[in-house]
Amino acid sequence: MHLKEKPVLEVKHLSVRYGEGCEACRSSLEKNRCPVCGTVWAANDISLEVYHGEVLGIVGESGSGKSTLMRCLYLDIEPTGGSAFFKDYKSGRTSIWDVSAAEKRRVRNHLMGMVYQNPILGLRMDFTSSANIAEKLIAAGERDAGAMTGRATELLEAVEIPSSRMKEPPRVFSGGMQQRVQISRALANHPSLLLLDEVTTGLDLSVQAKVLDLIRKIRAKYGVSILLVSHDLAVIRMLADRTVVMLDGKIVESGLTDQILEDPQHAYTQQLVHSLI
Repeated sequence: MHLKEKPVLEVKHLSVRYGEGCEACRSSLEKNRCPVCGTVWAANDISLEVYHGEVLGIVGESGSGKSTLMRCLYLDIEPTGGSAFFKDYKSGRTSIWDVSAAEKRRVRNHLMGMVYQNPILGLRMDFTSSANIAEKLIAAGERDAGAMTGRATELLEAVEIPSSRMKEPPRVFSGGMQQRVQISRALANHPSLLLLDEVTTGLDLSVQAKVLDLIRKIRAKYGVSILLVSHDLAVIRMLADRTVVMLDGKIVESGLTDQILEDPQHAYTQQLVHSLI
């Protein structure tokens, strides 16, 4: 279905290692650690694409490399090797990991929105909800107070935060409401890609369902592409068009979500799917 379409994001051969690396790293890793030199490969030759309007799910256990991938994409950490190209940045010809700090800030503020598992990482808890959105707009160069107020109101309404509570700080909100404020902030600058990192973990089941339903509505309304990281296959089943399965810093399986859940090929994926049944 994507034969001629250029992906919104293309990641090629991402690696993140902690240690010098050696020849033995090529063939002798125990899980993601080299027994010879002790180097840990948090991400090991990861390549993937995300297309316009799709949800790409990334699933795997703790330590599989999911969060490392997300932090590299959001420019929180520097990869050891690899490239990442955005269609909307320099026509997709320059890797976002190879540009200046000022350009990285521009990419981060204009092209991506990030929703963290822990809202404390993604929100200023003592700012009002509106001010959290305004801060993201200001970072991208917006200076018109009226425009910022209008955008904040539009986005908070889209995530079902009542207008009567827009001037309240997120610290007084429930976990589910904090995630909704994070989502509205992440959407502030019309990003090409929304990064969702374990956004329902720790929430009550009824709240999880509301947040997942909201993500579906946001995708339908704004047509934004989403990279969705989760260890929960039920979440992936509900939202993802395609899924990538990670283990020990590597991609071990990828394909249409339905195919992966109905006919998993890799032993680890089979184990994950069977634990769902």
